[in-house]
Amino acid sequence: MKKLFVFYALLLIAFSTYAQEKRQDSTKIEKLDEVLITAIRVNAESPITFSNIYKEELNERNLGQDIPVLMNFLPNVVTTSDAGAGVGYTGIRVRGSDATRVNVTINGIPYNDSESHGTFWVNLGDFASSVESLQLQRGVGTSTNGAGAFGASLSILTETSTNEPSAEIASAVGSFNTFKNTLKFNTGTLNDHFELSGRLSKITSDGYIDRAESELKSYFFQGSYSDENTLIKGLVFGGFERTYQAWFGIDATTLENDRTFNPAGIYTDDEGNTQFYDNEVDNYNQDHYQLHWNQRIDGNWSTNLAFHYTYGRGYFEQYREDDDFSTYGFEPITVEGELVETTDLIRRRWLDNDFYGTTFSVNYKDDAKEIIIGGAYNKYDGDHFGEVVWSQFANNSEIRDRYYDNVANKNEFNIYSKGTFKIRSGLSLFADLQLRSISYKTRGINSDLIDFRVDDKFTFFNPKLGLTYKLNNKNSFYASFARANREPNRTDYENGNPRPEQLNDLELGWRFNTEKNLINANIYYMKYNDQLVLTGELDDVGAPLRANSGKSFRLGLEVDANLKFSDRISLLPNIAISTNKNLDFTRSLDGELVNLGETNISYSPNLVVGNSLEYSPNANFKIACLSKYVGEQYMSNFDVKGSKLDSYFTSDINIIYQIKTDSIFKGITITALVNNIFNTEYVSNGYYYTYDDTWSVPGEVTTLDGAGYYPQATTNFLLGATLNF
Repeated sequence: MKKLFVFYALLLIAFSTYAQEKRQDSTKIEKLDEVLITAIRVNAESPITFSNIYKEELNERNLGQDIPVLMNFLPNVVTTSDAGAGVGYTGIRVRGSDATRVNVTINGIPYNDSESHGTFWVNLGDFASSVESLQLQRGVGTSTNGAGAFGASLSILTETSTNEPSAEIASAVGSFNTFKNTLKFNTGTLNDHFELSGRLSKITSDGYIDRAESELKSYFFQGSYSDENTLIKGLVFGGFERTYQAWFGIDATTLENDRTFNPAGIYTDDEGNTQFYDNEVDNYNQDHYQLHWNQRIDGNWSTNLAFHYTYGRGYFEQYREDDDFSTYGFEPITVEGELVETTDLIRRRWLDNDFYGTTFSVNYKDDAKEIIIGGAYNKYDGDHFGEVVWSQFANNSEIRDRYYDNVANKNEFNIYSKGTFKIRSGLSLFADLQLRSISYKTRGINSDLIDFRVDDKFTFFNPKLGLTYKLNNKNSFYASFARANREPNRTDYENGNPRPEQLNDLELGWRFNTEKNLINANIYYMKYNDQLVLTGELDDVGAPLRANSGKSFRLGLEVDANLKFSDRISLLPNIAISTNKNLDFTRSLDGELVNLGETNISYSPNLVVGNSLEYSPNANFKIACLSKYVGEQYMSNFDVKGSKLDSYFTSDINIIYQIKTDSIFKGITITALVNNIFNTEYVSNGYYYTYDDTWSVPGEVTTLDGAGYYPQATTNFLLGATLNF
């Protein structure tokens, strides 16, 4: 692999140099790439609460950690990592809403898994190296493609066209044997119209948690044709991940005495010794194909059409000790005169899926208005099945027999019309209407050997309306109301009879913008009907369980700023203060439904604070101190003390030094990141099981037997170097 990387790097350097020498003076390409996401992004004149991160900011901390970790310091964002150090499986919550409620698109194409609604960045290792910009809209936001935004939406734009050829080699090394290697190239504009670019990456890490190693390989290639009015772009990207499982968590006693312990793969050998199965891993491949065509018809009209296909396949493998034959459809057998009904075995649970469809939009813009009509049709086909690849005892099974097999199909169509209209000087109206139709079907036997059949259809109408008033060149105000509806996911169906959820979102905001200072402040009130809140429990594959909570709400204040005290010193603080309540939460107690009244919504801290203090003594050197405070939060909806996660405060140091040269390199960038410099022992995520015989009234101490924790890494570092050609 190393030889291939070296060969690839030399080839890129040679090719880029050749292209630069042969390229004639071409007309400057007008960047049309941003049009790919115009239909779902907003700007400072929109009545939507949002934050942007650009490539330059991502590069400052892009040393192998996943995109959610790179977004950690955005307002009202909480991130977590199963392996504890930001490589492997990572998660994000926005305003207390988990990743299944965050709508994610890549160039306007849906990325959320159609069934689970989750986003698995582990499948796209080092994807941040191919990102031009991202926008996080908090709340319902504007209409987008894919799963409905119920807490936030994240729009990602991949790297845009450039005139100049380039090549890049980036490597990083860090704690827990973390290594990252990236090779990139870009031909620049060829024959005034064409461009090719690509990336190969590999990230490995042992993880902070025992045996939580990750091996992530990924690629990204794109080719484009552009002229004054046309952009045609094809992209192929994807990745392979192999990660040792780390989603079991640990109990309070283990957290106190051995916080890096990982129970995954544990078993007892024939001599009574504790062992750990060495292949207790996730193993998954995911490939994405996108084709975009943007056409500017005239000074007012433009169109965008895209086709996409995603192919995912893989499994996770587990060693199971003394499992019942009945779990796998085995018949009991007699061994040496004794009836055997349990066995040690190794199983694999597979997911093989296809996701494909089209997105489209038509845009009209003049001095007084901008109108967009767009939509999408997407189809998902998924096969869930399990195999027993080894068994100590078995009777009626053959190799590659599927002990369960369940097929799922999901069809989704949405159409929307949105527009911004200037009513008079300084005042504009935003209107957005979306109609979304979903059909979801499953058939066959699930992993519990139960006939799992779903045949559900939904039609949702999601209106949005807002006003923006620009008082002067420095101050603007906005108000918006949005409604969102969302269907349950597969896990919801497997664990009950879920109802779709509805959200009414009211946002009031103020933006202050001068040459040196930027301040954004907003108040939000999110009122839910049948919100599917996290219960704190996990299913047998580590997926969070959810339950309809009746009526609930989230009320909060968010403030973020960029304050430049001088050309050298900047301060970027943000704070989110909120209250998040279930109003009539019920649960089963002693076989009866009990209404607990008003309780805190799980995983929803009332205070989240972020800050970055940046010092740049010159244009080539920058040092930043980044800090994050997350208030205490409950892992259940019962306000039980045993389910509470303590608050935590962490600080990181980020150093960037650029060296400009006249040699073979255009420049060298040295980046250092020291995470958790004060060696804080903290937990950012966990789970909580409640049982009728251990449950107590809210506020009273209860047993910790049902609590599990995911400890995060103490002080650790990453050091990287990037060579630009």
